[in-house]
Amino acid sequence: MQENNNNQEQELDLNQLMKIRREKLAELQSAGKDPYEITKFNRTNTAGEIKSNYEQFEQKDVTVCGRVIAKRIMGKASFCTIQDCDERIQSYVSINDLGEESYKAFKTFDIGDIIGITGFVFKTRTEEISVHAKEVTLLSKSLRPLPEKFHGLKDPDLRYRQRYTDLIVNPEVKKTFEVRSKIISKIRNILDNEGYLEVETPVLNTISGGATARPFITHHNALDIDMYLRIALELNLKRLIVGGFDRVYEIGRVFRNEGMDIRHNPEFTELELYAAYQDFHDMMDITEKIFSETAQSILGTTKVTYEGNEIDLAPGWKRITMIDSIKEACGVDFNEITTDEEAVALAKERGIEIPDKTKETRGDVISLFFDEYVEKTLIQPTFIYEYPVEISPLAKKCPNNKKMTERFEVFICGREYGNAFSELNDPIDQYERFKKQVEAKEAGDEEAGMMDEDFIQALEIGLPPTGGLGIGVDRLVMLLTGQDSIRDVLLFPTMKPLN
Repeated sequence: MQENNNNQEQELDLNQLMKIRREKLAELQSAGKDPYEITKFNRTNTAGEIKSNYEQFEQKDVTVCGRVIAKRIMGKASFCTIQDCDERIQSYVSINDLGEESYKAFKTFDIGDIIGITGFVFKTRTEEISVHAKEVTLLSKSLRPLPEKFHGLKDPDLRYRQRYTDLIVNPEVKKTFEVRSKIISKIRNILDNEGYLEVETPVLNTISGGATARPFITHHNALDIDMYLRIALELNLKRLIVGGFDRVYEIGRVFRNEGMDIRHNPEFTELELYAAYQDFHDMMDITEKIFSETAQSILGTTKVTYEGNEIDLAPGWKRITMIDSIKEACGVDFNEITTDEEAVALAKERGIEIPDKTKETRGDVISLFFDEYVEKTLIQPTFIYEYPVEISPLAKKCPNNKKMTERFEVFICGREYGNAFSELNDPIDQYERFKKQVEAKEAGDEEAGMMDEDFIQALEIGLPPTGGLGIGVDRLVMLLTGQDSIRDVLLFPTMKPLN
């Protein structure tokens, strides 16, 4: 259904339309009928409740409310459709039921206005569940017209900037965010049942740490110090393990002052969890549990189709070392390459560019080879483990190979979804690794970490053997909702201002 004067409205420019709507509001206000003065409206039922339980509501009086999204005027009787929090429902409105004055007022309502309808539930001759209106109340006047449905809200840039309009015009978008909420609730349920305690840690810190990333810097006026928006949740959560909590987790926003693309937003949601007396193998198990049980709960299956690939999230994911994965992909065996010089020479031979002098190490070259030859090939869920110590400043070294660490990342469809360690709990080793990070930062690496003296003190008090895991919640939501861009799973993604 479309409003009779829709075609006329489309011929007018936005300023004219807004002027007409403001004039309608002024008339209402001068008549003492200002909709903005209404503070409450007693709704009895939602459209979804009525449509899913028609037999219960048939011929019963209800009061519904929502936004007018369609309207058809037919002389002394009309139809309109409203959209509320969960559904759309049609209403039959006639002059005989409302009276001449109220019906005349109803005819002036615009698409986008928010109204309340009291009446009884019935089915039309076409079997559409509807409300036969006895009373219609204007609850809020829409002064700005909604974009024309099939044209104005297909522009992704406009959709992200005006998410409020996107949610009204594109109901499937709202469904994505309802699913997102269910995913996060399920993750919490899994971890709560596993004995983890949900905690909250500071967003503002005096040191940027817990990951290698360029931070956002702000200034605290009262203390007159620069502070950093957190780039990870890690260090404070491990302080809590030192303090005696056995299992903790946090789901929260982290901030990284880096580029933006379909996989990255400067602020995003991360899950981090830590468990005393566990290692990175236990973290593999809990990762499989989170992904598989969440998929089963949301989709009813552990199989999901993403970017044309059928992915099976059931436990039993492939587990392979980083060095072995490189050997499988391109035939290079870094077990036979033992020095930085050999590794750098091989990178040059293969045409792999090393970004700067601070990265001319065997460990960094292994990472570059993985990025070049392996990552994009990992379609089914895969744990890549044993990472070089140079790129893993917070992970425990492998007992049988001190150049590698007990760290893994999980990959699906060529994307990284999680990162985990057997956490480094040797304060002397941790201090030396922080020093190397400081040296790298002084040499120009903006993503290198800082020295955290307080964290070293915490380790000196004593951190038990601990497993830690971080999962990108936004990417998990993308996977389970079939979205290609992170902006489609963030209600308000970061956008460059329009000037």
